[in-house]
Amino acid sequence: MSLSQDDIKTSLDAVADLDPAFAAIIAEIGYPPARVRPMGYETLLRTILGQQVSVHAAAAVWKRLESLVGAGAGPAQLLVQSDEDLRACGLSRQKIGYVRSLAMLVESGEVDLHALPHEDEAAIAELVRIKGIGRWSAEIYLLFAEGRADIWPAGDLAVQIQSGRWARMDARPSEAETRAMAENWRPHRGAVALLAWHQYNNVVM
Repeated sequence: MSLSQDDIKTSLDAVADLDPAFAAIIAEIGYPPARVRPMGYETLLRTILGQQVSVHAAAAVWKRLESLVGAGAGPAQLLVQSDEDLRACGLSRQKIGYVRSLAMLVESGEVDLHALPHEDEAAIAELVRIKGIGRWSAEIYLLFAEGRADIWPAGDLAVQIQSGRWARMDARPSEAETRAMAENWRPHRGAVALLAWHQYNNVVM
């Protein structure tokens, strides 16, 4: 279940009570909108397809893949396709390996996307078993698809930039620095990440 607009507001109000700077940001640009993705296999499959390509290109590949495999490009149906047919849909050799890894782990039950560990780090470790899913992708999935409130994607460029601006740093902080900076925002770091993206993309900036 994704973070609702009420969840985001409650979390950010709690952070703003601790740090008035956040209250000023919210007063200027408002609360960030909820970002909702469906839980499960299809969202991760589309995440892999979207890596390093434009939104338009990823949508075209998805359309061709569904035409070949069927609606949702289910794991069992995907696994029986030849590499040649998958390449014809627009998948590179590397991405064919990634989508097969996802499909095999889901179809075998080795990774149950509807019963990931409750502890966030354990859930991330489970997701990164899938080829093509790194820590950033795992964190984004857990935040958007499962609505985990304390996920902090410290490897995200926009999150790093905004965290550095909030701390008045001259240079963009590293992933480790960005992760350390957010400790005081537990257990509301997911909403703070949404605020970072919201401010980074806001025309006022």
